[in-house]
Amino acid sequence: MISQFSEDEIQRYSRHILLPEVGGIGQMALKGASVLIIGAGGLGSPTALYLAAAGVGRIGLVDDDVVELSNLQRQILHATADVGRRKIDSARATLEALNPGIVVETYPQRLDATTAEGLISQYDLVCDGCDNFATRYVVNAACVKTRKVLVSAAVQRFEGQLSTFRPWRGGPCYHCLYPQTDGEASGLSCGEAGVFGAVTGVMGTLQATEALKELLNIGQSMAGRLLMWDALRTRFTTIMLEADPNCPVCGGMGVEQTCTPQQQATPSAG
Repeated sequence: MISQFSEDEIQRYSRHILLPEVGGIGQMALKGASVLIIGAGGLGSPTALYLAAAGVGRIGLVDDDVVELSNLQRQILHATADVGRRKIDSARATLEALNPGIVVETYPQRLDATTAEGLISQYDLVCDGCDNFATRYVVNAACVKTRKVLVSAAVQRFEGQLSTFRPWRGGPCYHCLYPQTDGEASGLSCGEAGVFGAVTGVMGTLQATEALKELLNIGQSMAGRLLMWDALRTRFTTIMLEADPNCPVCGGMGVEQTCTPQQQATPSAG
């Protein structure tokens, strides 16, 4: 398996290859894998950087925004010189400079019900770090329909949330956790509520970690569990989730394999 890597790749990924849980076979699996990242902002930045560094062979970036000065407090894919530039262009340049051996594909658009399914179907896994609930519901529905694993993270102020959704293998979908009402869940965006910059770094790094675990099929999945982090108190809390048997999106396909939630989660826009 090692012979299928170039000498540069062996050196670049040597610390992964040394891990029994990854090794040459796992690193080759990452090289052949593809991940679509929704949002090249506070969460998408660390997620994309660590997936690129890990050698995920094809990374897609979806974002229709341009870099603003207020982004630079947390969106580490971009630099001051990128202000006014499309985020996906800035992000692509950064990722290719970090790892020229990967393919970065960019989509300057906001996903909607007419485009999400076709795009998501082209990737193995989706990381959602967008900043609005309308897009989150669209992404979730498309992932359920195409049976693509969704790793979702969100941040607000000093708090973060993370979970993995793959209801066809047990557990809820995003809609089970946050039922959609009146077309949109309640909650403030980061632009309205504020966000502590380093919190996005922690949650984005955790998101990348869970995505890599899913691609490698190692460790315990976050499916059926919700991780909540309170940065001010340095406190992590994990709660169990259950699928909604009447969910209009997943139909409760994972309801028999989940546990009853012990605490009510509060939505966060990201």
